[in-house]
Amino acid sequence: MIVFPNAKINLGLNIVERRPDGYHNIETVFYPIPLCDALEIVPSHGTDATLTCYGNEVNCPVEKNLVMKAYRLLQQRHQLPPVDIFLYKHIPDGAGLGGGSSDAAFTLSTLNHMFSLGLGSEELAAHAATLGADCAFFIYNTPIMATGIGDVMSPISVSIEGLTLLLIKPPVSVPTKAAYAQVTPKPAQVPIPSILEQEPQQWRDALVNDFEASVFAQYPELAHIKQSLYDAGALYAAMSGSGSSIFGIFPGTISRSQLERLPLLTHYPTHFLLPL
Repeated sequence: MIVFPNAKINLGLNIVERRPDGYHNIETVFYPIPLCDALEIVPSHGTDATLTCYGNEVNCPVEKNLVMKAYRLLQQRHQLPPVDIFLYKHIPDGAGLGGGSSDAAFTLSTLNHMFSLGLGSEELAAHAATLGADCAFFIYNTPIMATGIGDVMSPISVSIEGLTLLLIKPPVSVPTKAAYAQVTPKPAQVPIPSILEQEPQQWRDALVNDFEASVFAQYPELAHIKQSLYDAGALYAAMSGSGSSIFGIFPGTISRSQLERLPLLTHYPTHFLLPL
C-alpha cells in the first residue's frame, strides 16, 4: 500500500508561557500543504519489520525513526505481522514542516487500514500524540488550531485555497530546543483565529511567529528571504515552526516576472512552488 505523507506550515505561532515541566505552551494553526514524501508498506516474508529510506538523507538509526516507532507501537498493541516499509524522503528535514511527524501518522493510518484494526481517528490521534506533539495533526490533516505544547487540537475554519505557496528551505538548521531557549514567552495581543478571519494581505503585521525575532538575529539570511518574498508580491510571508523554511503566499499563479525578481532562488535550490 502506497500513501503520500504531506507537510504542514504554521499560520502564526505564539509562545505564550513556559510550563513547570520545561516545555512551552503555544498557540498556532497547522495548515496542510501539498509537499509530500512517499510511503509504501507491504507484508514481509522475513521474521521482522524493515525500513528502507530513499531520497533525502535520513541520519537516524532505523529503530529511532518515527516511522518504525509508529509500527512498533501498533505491533505491541495489536500483534501485527512483520512488514517491509519503504520511505522516500522529499520533505526537507529541520525545516519546520513536520515531515517526520507526517510519516509517522501516515504509518499508523496505513497499518490500521491494511490490517483492519478498526481504530477511529481519535484513537489514532491518541497513538500519534505519544510519538510527537504535532503527529496527531496529520491524522486529521485539516486546518487545526493547536494549543498546549501543540497537542491540544480543535478545528478552525481558514482557507488559502486558490493561492500559491512558494517555500524556500535554505541550508540552515535551527535546533528546536535552542530556538525555544532564545524566546521570551508572552500572551498574544490578538488571538490567531481573529487574525485569520481577515484576508491574507492583512495578516502581514498581525500574524506573527514568535521564533522569528531570535532566529532571524542568528540567521539574517532568513530575514532576507522573507523580505524578498514580500518584494516579489507575496500577500503574506513567514517562517514555518522554528524554521528554517520560509514561505510566501501569493495571489493566484506566480508569474514569470515575479520569479525573475527572486534571484535568491538560484542561491537556494531547495524551493517548492505549490498551488493550494
